[in-house]
Amino acid sequence: MTATAHNIAISGLPRRLVHDGIVKEETMLEALVECKSKKATIVEYLVNQELADPQSVAVAASHEFGVPLFNLDALEMDLEVIRKVDQKLISKHRVLPLMLRGKRLFLAVSDPTNLQAIDEIKFQSGFSIDPVVVEQGKLQEYITHALEAVDTSMSGIGEDDFDLESLEISGGDEEIDELDSETIDDAPVVRFVNKVLLDAIKKGCSDVHFEPYEKTYRVRTRLDGILKNVATPPIVLAPKVCARLKVMARLDIAERRLPQDGRIKMKLSKTRAIDFRVNTCPTLYGEKIVLRILDPSTSKLGIDALGYEPEQKRLYMEALECPHGMILVTGPTGSGKTVSLYTGLNILNTETRNISTAEDPAEINLPGVNQVNVNNKVGLTFASALKAFLRQDPDIIMVGEIRDIETAEIGIKAAQTGHLVLSTLHTNDAPTTLTRLVDMGVKPYAIATSVRLIIAQRLARKLCDNCKEILDIPAEALLAEGYNQQEIDDGLSIYGAVGCKSCESGYKGRAGIFQVMKVSEATSRIIMAGGNATDIAEQAAKEGVWDLRKSALEKVKAGITSLDEANRVTVE
Repeated sequence: MTATAHNIAISGLPRRLVHDGIVKEETMLEALVECKSKKATIVEYLVNQELADPQSVAVAASHEFGVPLFNLDALEMDLEVIRKVDQKLISKHRVLPLMLRGKRLFLAVSDPTNLQAIDEIKFQSGFSIDPVVVEQGKLQEYITHALEAVDTSMSGIGEDDFDLESLEISGGDEEIDELDSETIDDAPVVRFVNKVLLDAIKKGCSDVHFEPYEKTYRVRTRLDGILKNVATPPIVLAPKVCARLKVMARLDIAERRLPQDGRIKMKLSKTRAIDFRVNTCPTLYGEKIVLRILDPSTSKLGIDALGYEPEQKRLYMEALECPHGMILVTGPTGSGKTVSLYTGLNILNTETRNISTAEDPAEINLPGVNQVNVNNKVGLTFASALKAFLRQDPDIIMVGEIRDIETAEIGIKAAQTGHLVLSTLHTNDAPTTLTRLVDMGVKPYAIATSVRLIIAQRLARKLCDNCKEILDIPAEALLAEGYNQQEIDDGLSIYGAVGCKSCESGYKGRAGIFQVMKVSEATSRIIMAGGNATDIAEQAAKEGVWDLRKSALEKVKAGITSLDEANRVTVE
């Protein structure tokens, strides 16, 4: 113990903490010395240095000063109340406004002796202050979340945020006219929109939704397949935000009655740019705008990172090595079909091959691949692009989506005449893909002789490795989910989501769940005989093809995802 520490008298809260046995006297004396040098309160120092339990310190402070003890988890943050207090004061004194009752502002503090904070906030806000004691660790966490939320909802964006205004933005291939930007949008709206988009990119979100309602306006982002509210700007700003986004995407600002499609390119650095696919749709109370984030880095994961099982990977690689035939990837919107296709194209993209793609729009730029954006307004459809490709000596053709009989027939003819064709369809699983082509009008024999491989897929959230925990699930429940008795007897470990600081509700990232079905001779015969999807599924099962449910259960078994998540993305 230092000589300085011997000369310090312990009183007030430190004395109670020592008396209650929460902190040893020697530790307290040294802590008081360190607090003065570090300009921190005793509560902050003890908790941050892990010298005392936060809950015990909060209880002691509540008893010592007769101030109510409050659990922050029991109250939803009110951004309007937080805006009543200068954010600089919140950060400086590390306090958090909780609620207003008339002219009384309830203020969360970890140390009630911080009278300077109470006086300054009382003077700035004009409210009388009622302090309540909360745990120091939770307080700092909630302050951080609160300031981020206020910041995203526009109040926290300062005039010195020059980087948010100076971002290089272009609509499609054209630079945005600065005059348009200034006359339609004021600086706070520009910074707000840029900040929402930047935050979405940093978090790894796939979509951003701007949604106007009668009395509210909300912004949501989709992270790992789940939508979450991130901002609630005032409803009066809805037209300005909409106009700003339209300017960025080079859309018609005056047209509010019809949906529009556009594109935004945001240059983050000399080496990295992010594209946004933009769609507007008129609703009852304005235009809803959805932006799909097209990040090139997400399409270059490599086949091993996608989550294919060894046998599934082998089948995909064999199909890619074939000089002709058709590979189809199926699944709902947002199931990762594009990433699977681009992964295959990256493998095939060599100097010796001529690769052409028709997409709506081209989501990722691939050097060495001839990419075409379809444009139905001028007659550049998938079918017309395919016809053009076939006159340009192609080796590999990728069609973004087979939507009609003309596109399907041209693609199948190309697959039959020495070309490898990759495309997507919107079907639930691999067997129904073949019957879907028949329903579209494609001849069964043409399907049987051209389609080589079908990949049905979903995306499931991956459990966070830092916090996932083993669940105790009865054997009967596991049998009902689809596991067999042998798997249970071998010691089946099922993990569940918990949640920690490094993840989103117990999940972090996503993994693919796949059904990879090779079209065998037996399957071809079923197709030509007019068999239905059930017949094809039964034959696939005989050949050892896992359906989506089986693949999901294997991911659960491996501890990659949870049973709840498997049930969410797959249906038996």
